[in-house]
Amino acid sequence: MTITPVSPRLDHPPDTSGIDLDVLRWDDPEMWIGLDREAVFATMRADRNVLWCEEPEIPGFGKGPGFWSLSRHADVMEVSRNPQRFISGQGTNIPDMPLEIAEFFGSMINMDAPRHTRLRMIVNRAFTPRQVARIDTDVQRKAEAIVDAVAARGECDFVTEIAARLPLEVICEMMGVPPSQYQRMFELTNTILGAGDPEYTPDFLALMNAAVELSQMAQELGRDRLENPTDDLTSALMHAEVEGEDGTVQRLSTDELGSFFILLAAAGNETTRNAISHGMYALSTHPDQRRHLTDDFETVIPTAVEEIVRWATPVIHFRRTATEDCELSGQSIKAGDKVVMWFNSADRDEAVFDDPYRFDVARTPNDHVGFGAGGPHFCLGANLARREITVMFRELFRRLPDIEITGEPDYLQSIFIHGIKRMPCAFTPR
Repeated sequence: MTITPVSPRLDHPPDTSGIDLDVLRWDDPEMWIGLDREAVFATMRADRNVLWCEEPEIPGFGKGPGFWSLSRHADVMEVSRNPQRFISGQGTNIPDMPLEIAEFFGSMINMDAPRHTRLRMIVNRAFTPRQVARIDTDVQRKAEAIVDAVAARGECDFVTEIAARLPLEVICEMMGVPPSQYQRMFELTNTILGAGDPEYTPDFLALMNAAVELSQMAQELGRDRLENPTDDLTSALMHAEVEGEDGTVQRLSTDELGSFFILLAAAGNETTRNAISHGMYALSTHPDQRRHLTDDFETVIPTAVEEIVRWATPVIHFRRTATEDCELSGQSIKAGDKVVMWFNSADRDEAVFDDPYRFDVARTPNDHVGFGAGGPHFCLGANLARREITVMFRELFRRLPDIEITGEPDYLQSIFIHGIKRMPCAFTPR
């Protein structure tokens, strides 16, 4: 079978001529679905790595006071690893939202210690060795079933029928969501993380409705598991106990479970599916790297996974708020200023990565920030994501060895998620 893959993605330093940082529009969707952003961030790293930016107008929230853009790896690491100086509790998205809405959508990622610590301890307590072993088995079983479902057809949409299914089904089964609700989960998470893309999220009301529906789904599960415990993660979360600051034993409330479920379902699903999607696209357009991986899969896949996550950087940014006057790279930051960590720029920083625009499945060292840059908010699901990416590519190359991407990706219009909505692939039917 002969398949002609799409053209390679930019894998050399971008052309920065003509980039004017003073007239940059952060609300221009073309910047977030094309390659121009690579040129923008390369210019920032070289000329003004800590750059003051006006906020885009956000319907329903007005125009905010502005923010500092951090484009270099060192500054992103500095902010992420100093949670007392740069807090999350004022919000992690660029626009200011009422704190109750921010916590409803983001759960613990929009909290600081001690509340963040308490919730993280409860969640960590739920991941017992038995739960981890069960999840590991589920990932393998579901990856095999996903390949089984498309193998005889010879072509499919890679995103919706392969990449999205694995993390979605794993998260749903972990939480005890019945299979009849999997498709609805897929639609709701698309709406929540598709903000900015009119295909998925036409307005703020659609966003809120999706989040409320997900939260209600989780709360119903939580109440049931309190009365009828099973061996799923919802039961473990509802029955996990930690000692609070006042010495009392504390559990997760159903409201807290609802918010955490939004975080887990959206972030745990969307980010992994986009890493798998971007990874397949990169391997299709860099055949030398694909050969290097498939010639010795088990040896190369650990570094390949890290490079796929660096290359994709599924979460484009997070914001923090300064609690005191300080400096970053010599730039004065005032207490109350917003600072935005551009993870995608940090993952192309020439000061950290040798030839950062080269896709290299054997890259080492690889100090990427695709799972965050350390500190208390480092991605809770990083190891699960690594496992899912590994198993999915193992099954694909074992069962469909000539699978290729055959058309350009349809990118999500988003300043927050580096997503792919659809992407055709083809392979020899089996």
